[in-house]
Amino acid sequence: MPRENRRLKHGAPIAPSRAFFRAAGLVLGTVLAVFVRAVARVTAPTAAARIPMAWHRMCCLLIGLDVRRYGQPAETGPVLYICNHASYLDVPVMGASVRASFVAKAEVASWPVIGALSRLQDTVFVDRRPHYTHAQRCALQRHLRAGRSLILFPEGTSGDGNRVLPFKTGLFSAADLTVQGRPVTVQPVTVAYSRLDGWALGRALRPYFAWYGDMTLVDHLWTCLGFKRPGIDVVFHEAVQLGDFGSRKDLARHCETVIAEGLSNALSGRLDDLYGDDLSDDRRDSRDRDAGWAQLPEWPAFTGA
Repeated sequence: MPRENRRLKHGAPIAPSRAFFRAAGLVLGTVLAVFVRAVARVTAPTAAARIPMAWHRMCCLLIGLDVRRYGQPAETGPVLYICNHASYLDVPVMGASVRASFVAKAEVASWPVIGALSRLQDTVFVDRRPHYTHAQRCALQRHLRAGRSLILFPEGTSGDGNRVLPFKTGLFSAADLTVQGRPVTVQPVTVAYSRLDGWALGRALRPYFAWYGDMTLVDHLWTCLGFKRPGIDVVFHEAVQLGDFGSRKDLARHCETVIAEGLSNALSGRLDDLYGDDLSDDRRDSRDRDAGWAQLPEWPAFTGA
């Protein structure tokens, strides 16, 4: 990347040296976490279950993510967390926020490195084709019946971070389950890429954190690691149950509406007012901020799923 493209006018550089040290830290930390978890699974299974969350928190720290959480995760489990999806960064952010396994599309299992790491944290791999829905529902319910919470990205793909894509409703049927006499809790969660170095992040800059379309993972991650302090909002909305709605489709529609509203509130800077926190120093006009960015590599426009 040319030198003039490495620095942004308002003191938010894309630093190759920062990206290098962060990448090195992630590699070393991940190798250590994999080794410790492998040993702990044999010697201390209870402790092994806590390692993925610690690893995700380490990743957030090494990447320099400024994660702000609004609302509270559900207290009674197991919980089926329903989240919008814009980036690979959603994984460490959510993994650091709640103790739960992820639901991922089946092809992720075969991805180099990522597939192996996913299996180590007990990811449930699903084939989203309609005729596999019943089998995948059973796989999710086995996990929930064992008392383990799950994180589901029902859009089925990642978007540009500016809007929520239509939810696929099939796997919401996994919530039709009672565990220890209680219906499974379903909690909508909004993840929003809203700030950079404390300034509001505008629509034009969000693709440097959202990963979608035919973006190359390595190039995108390298650019992302070069930023100083990306800011992410995580909003835990009111928990519900399938029984509160007429069907899984109604439940999915409710979650989609709530998450989309949360995303709108986060990107427009309304969360602090809604949740009573006074963080006015971080409220900026994103249009003023965006006007001073130097030229950056062009990412493709998002055209939908």
